[in-house]
Amino acid sequence: MTDGQPHGNSELLRELLIYKMPFGKYKDQLIKALPMAYLEWFAQKGFPAGKLGMLLQTMYEIRLNGLEYLLAGLKNNS
Repeated sequence: MTDGQPHGNSELLRELLIYKMPFGKYKDQLIKALPMAYLEWFAQKGFPAGKLGMLLQTMYEIRLNGLEYLLAGLKNNS
């Protein structure tokens, strides 16, 4: 299963640059700007279903594995 995995899915990565958190303490903040502690909380409690959950999990994996350069590369090319 590849859900939440950034490898080879530039469209998913591009969405991290524009998608905003729709609720909660960080409402209207870009997913890419969410604090790691918040992403870790979701990782422990469970990511939401659907697109939001996939984006949050992807951002968590990117940060966890030090792959932020993937987003920087997209930002510079967009």
